[in-house]
Amino acid sequence: MSLSINSTLGDLLDDEASKSILEKHLPGVSTHPQIGMGRGFPLKTVAGFSGGLISNDALEKIEADLKALG
Repeated sequence: MSLSINSTLGDLLDDEASKSILEKHLPGVSTHPQIGMGRGFPLKTVAGFSGGLISNDALEKIEADLKALG
C-alpha cells in the first residue's frame, strides 16, 4: 500500500515507517491528546483543522518522505 498525505491519519500512524516520518516533521503527533478524533481523516484534511500546527511546508516534506518509502 502506497501511503501519502491523502492516507488516513490512522493508516499513517499504524505503519511504523510512516509514523516515524510524521514524528520527524510533527514531533509528538502520535501522542497528541486529540489524535483519536483525526484517525479516520486524511492527513491533508486534519491539517486544515490543526489551527496551523500542520503547515503546508510540513505536508510537502511528509509527502516527499512518504514517496521515498516506495
